Amino acid sequence: MTQIPVIDTHQHLWDLDLFDLPWLESPGVDPLRRSFVMSDYLEATQNCQVEQTVYMEVNVHPDLQQQEARYVLELCSQVDNPMSGAVIGGRPGEARFGRYLEEFAGNPFVKGVRTVLHDPDRPPGMCLQPQFKQNIKLLGELGLSFDLCMRPGEIQDAVELVDACPDTRFIIDHCGNLSVQPDQQADRPAWETGMQQMAERPQVMCKISGIIATATKGGWRPEDLKQNINFCLDTFGEDRVFFGGDWPVCTLKSSFESWLNSLKWIVQDRPETFQRKLFHDNAETFYCLG
Repeated sequence: MTQIPVIDTHQHLWDLDLFDLPWLESPGVDPLRRSFVMSDYLEATQNCQVEQTVYMEVNVHPDLQQQEARYVLELCSQVDNPMSGAVIGGRPGEARFGRYLEEFAGNPFVKGVRTVLHDPDRPPGMCLQPQFKQNIKLLGELGLSFDLCMRPGEIQDAVELVDACPDTRFIIDHCGNLSVQPDQQADRPAWETGMQQMAERPQVMCKISGIIATATKGGWRPEDLKQNINFCLDTFGEDRVFFGGDWPVCTLKSSFESWLNSLKWIVQDRPETFQRKLFHDNAETFYCLG
């Protein structure tokens, strides 16, 4: 298992000299209120056999999304780092979204778009508005995917969005964001049902990422993550899951290496072909990484 190379499909970076990230003012994220650049990532992953990465947008101030995209696409074009693609930020709820995409859609490093759906100012059902659906259909026409990062009790909204956009590929971020805390399980029935329905739609992938953020700081064990992770792996199957580090957000609870090794421990009894697909092959295929 230790010889399987890793593709990290959820790599964050941010330079606070260049970008404003309003969510960094939220409670509980004090350690993230500094810049995290490529050299920091390379140091954090030096023992992890990370072969390639896909950048994930970091919810910058909306006025800076174009600048953020240009910044990461320049990194993708360089040969001194593992970044091989990018999921850029965007606002598909706005009519000007199509014009925004014009600069980036033809760039081979652009793989998809995300807008975080669980922020306090983004109400349930936002992704079901007509303009939003129209623009997600546009992503499919352009060969781009859309990442779903939403509240666990609202996965049913995602089902409706996917059905309205059958030619667009989707990725569920962070195992659907259900907490692993025993006292935060009220949404489990809706989450399980929604995830099962999403798995019935062949254009949907599940990203095994972010789950460590819901663990107990300093006192978590790999066993704490098993139930949610195994549910996702079993529900979506070996061909429709891939790993995401969610660094540096993961560092609120764990180092990148500890999180990766915990996932390796959880899947150690699965066939090697399954493990290779999870950590490398599925991402390479889905994102067309050379």
